[in-house]
Amino acid sequence: MPRQKTTNHRRESCLEKQDTGGPQAEKQRLLQGEVLARLKKIEGQVRGVAKMVEECRSCSDIVIQLAAIRAAVSRVGATVLACHMAEKIENDVRAERDVMDTLPELLALFKKFS
Repeated sequence: MPRQKTTNHRRESCLEKQDTGGPQAEKQRLLQGEVLARLKKIEGQVRGVAKMVEECRSCSDIVIQLAAIRAAVSRVGATVLACHMAEKIENDVRAERDVMDTLPELLALFKKFS
């Protein structure tokens, strides 16, 4: 499967600690911590499946674990996607831009995710 090209430019993210105080900053810290914790758990699950393969464990057991990993990745993706969508809409409202202008970009991203 061909690898997607990655870009080196960095965009602001709702997962970053953008400011130092207030309820929004606390929300960002909690969200970032939640996403990182989930990703670390997924990383451990992947290592566990690799070990299962090395040990020639039952294919059905491996498939069950792979399904759990896929579901966990999907949940993390949904969290990040929701964060991005909320941030884009908030920025549009704050800048008094029509949210409908951002809709095609959000729908395209949603299609990539699903």
